[in-house]
Amino acid sequence: MTLSHTSQVSSRSCLAIVLAAGEGTRMKSAKPKVLHQVANRSMLGHVLATLTQAGATSTAVVIGPDRDDVAKEVQKVSAQARIFVQTDRLGTAHAVLSAREALAQPGDDVIIAFGDTPLILSDTFIKLRSPLAEGAAVVAMGFEAKDPTGYGRFITSGNELLAIREHRDASEDERAITLCNGGLMAIRGDLALPLLDRVQNKNAKGEYYLTDIVEIARSLGHRTAIAVVSEEEVHGVNDRAQLAAAERMIQNRLRQAAMASGVTLIAPETVFFSHDTRLGQDVVVEPHVVFGPGVVVEEGAIIHSFSHLEGARIASGAGVGPFARLRPGAMIGPKAKVGNFVEIKNTDLGAGAKVSHLTYLGDASVGAEANIGAGTITCNYDGFGKYRTEIGEGAFIGSNSSLVAPIAIGKGAFVGSGSVITDNVPDNALGLGRGRQTIKEGWAIGFREKAQAANKK
Repeated sequence: MTLSHTSQVSSRSCLAIVLAAGEGTRMKSAKPKVLHQVANRSMLGHVLATLTQAGATSTAVVIGPDRDDVAKEVQKVSAQARIFVQTDRLGTAHAVLSAREALAQPGDDVIIAFGDTPLILSDTFIKLRSPLAEGAAVVAMGFEAKDPTGYGRFITSGNELLAIREHRDASEDERAITLCNGGLMAIRGDLALPLLDRVQNKNAKGEYYLTDIVEIARSLGHRTAIAVVSEEEVHGVNDRAQLAAAERMIQNRLRQAAMASGVTLIAPETVFFSHDTRLGQDVVVEPHVVFGPGVVVEEGAIIHSFSHLEGARIASGAGVGPFARLRPGAMIGPKAKVGNFVEIKNTDLGAGAKVSHLTYLGDASVGAEANIGAGTITCNYDGFGKYRTEIGEGAFIGSNSSLVAPIAIGKGAFVGSGSVITDNVPDNALGLGRGRQTIKEGWAIGFREKAQAANKK
């Protein structure tokens, strides 16, 4: 995207209308198509967030009837967006006109977007709007299709867009065209309603096609334009296979962006990111790591193989894994270590603290340089409420210990291996909570003799 494109549209107001009323029957799902996720964000959420980044000054979303779930997603991602309901599905132009109230005050530009195209970039929306600033009435987004079957075709003359012909309405010569309709469109604000109101349903499906406004605009003496993008960007999702393809494409983007920012991905194709994953310079991510939503990894940290992170923050120089699980609220301090088969939830792990293996820490605070032995668990839930465990700086928790919350282990304190600790342990004290060992000399000999005699019978 050039600076000229950005400067041309930066001072112009823009209404974005997102069509999200499709039933998505090919998804074979009780969930609306636009709520299916790519990189841990709904497809609709991706589109709304990108439109905001691209400078949309107002947003309208057209949803189907009785779709409170879609409305809630709109409000979560774009609280200022207005919601309109398309009661009858009579085509794309009809869907846009469901937002007639918003179109009555459209601003300088109107963008028509679709809730099932999560790969569109913000720069592309700016590119789509740019010709409007240069006097075009309608701008259609197109792409060169490897296989144009099923797509609407761009009918052109030189650089002029004359019409968009739907596949089923196209002639044999028109079907040979590979420059296809990407669906998205930009319309000059003051012309949006007049053009849309002229659309008729004289076609094979008897629907009101948004694409017809290209010919309508030209018949009124207005100029139309094309914004060409890659086929990947306009990838729509109609079934589970296309959803998986969208996931693959967005993951490749995220991996490339991470490596370009100074992150080492040893086997990039095995690492899966969330849309909001943030990684600092010189972070190393080993193979087969999954980042859920809300993860921040600061510079120089290393995430070892087969770890799963969600809602966690890992400070600089820390190490996580292999086979570690960090759940929401896990805060791993500088140079701290979280080892294999460790699960941490809603816990602050102090600088240099070590939780090396086979441990669960939930609703806890662990001081700097503390050491948590293998098999330790914080017993934080009694079936009704959650309770916290406080472990002081430099404390040493022996292996196979259970810390029954609420409880505090003091600075420099020790907990003996195999203990069940139910009372606070003061600073620099030793806490023991286990039965006294008993030795019975010769017991094993008698046991074996009895067992052998029983086996002979």
